[in-house]
Amino acid sequence: MADQHEPQGPTAAGATARACEAVEQALREAELTYESPQPGTYVTQLPGTRKLSTTCQLIVGAHTLSLNAFVVRHPDENHEAFYRWLLERNLRMYGVAYAIDRLGDVYLTARLPLAAATPDEVDRLLGAVVEHADGSFNTLLELGFTTAIRKEYAWRVSRGEPTRNLDAFTHLTKDLTPPDPT
Repeated sequence: MADQHEPQGPTAAGATARACEAVEQALREAELTYESPQPGTYVTQLPGTRKLSTTCQLIVGAHTLSLNAFVVRHPDENHEAFYRWLLERNLRMYGVAYAIDRLGDVYLTARLPLAAATPDEVDRLLGAVVEHADGSFNTLLELGFTTAIRKEYAWRVSRGEPTRNLDAFTHLTKDLTPPDPT
């Protein structure tokens, strides 16, 4: 009689190999370039519109597929509202959650059992990363970096530099805009 504690079904090595294949297939089908610095580790850049790219790492471990994606550095100000916004969003997100590291930098993270790591599920997680890293980027900047945005805008205007990439924040800088001379 078999020991009840022995693994049932596919071997751990087989599950790991299938998860690696699922990650690679999802990345190929999404036409994402990636690096694999070591077996079972994949690093890719997810394109965005507000946040131009999000670095995303997927690691196939012995039992789980882990995903980590950098979103934004720790906020300069308004910490309570910034972190509260992240926690409230976590309640409505699929598959990924906001997390902070010891420095307060913000990441999106996910963890799946290897059996759930299919190409479709990996693709869903990558889509969730893009949605929540790119889609929330301007809001996070507004919440945690208003003073820095205003200083950057004033500096650019004072030197005649373009401010085009700050257009999303005109409501934060409108009082800094010099009056129209006409």
